[in-house]
Amino acid sequence: MTKPEVIVRRWLDAIEARDIDAVLETFSPEGRWQNVPSPPAVGRESIRAMLAPIMQRSERVVWDIVTESYSDERAWLERVDRFTIAGIEYAARCNGVLEFDTEAGLITELRDYVDLAEWRARRPPG
Repeated sequence: MTKPEVIVRRWLDAIEARDIDAVLETFSPEGRWQNVPSPPAVGRESIRAMLAPIMQRSERVVWDIVTESYSDERAWLERVDRFTIAGIEYAARCNGVLEFDTEAGLITELRDYVDLAEWRARRPPG
């Protein structure tokens, strides 16, 4: 059994390394990532398609954890997600709920709640 804190750290390290393959390896093959209220990306390749554009544009990615809470198979993370694009940092506040298969050590579902109006106002054009 893998502790949720260990799974989260592996996921965050992959995000901050901008290593999409490593990010995908933290998810179960049928895993889901939903940026609420958008529909979920289901499966690793769908998650790749959702994540790749912002990761490829970013020179640096840092996701700061503000608060975190864990149960046996779930985590709640209040974060500030920071993306540096063309030398400018764009940040968005986010609350993420992650669910796990702790036997496999993988994320089965991630729901990120982001104020999309705030993100759209801050993100670079294009």
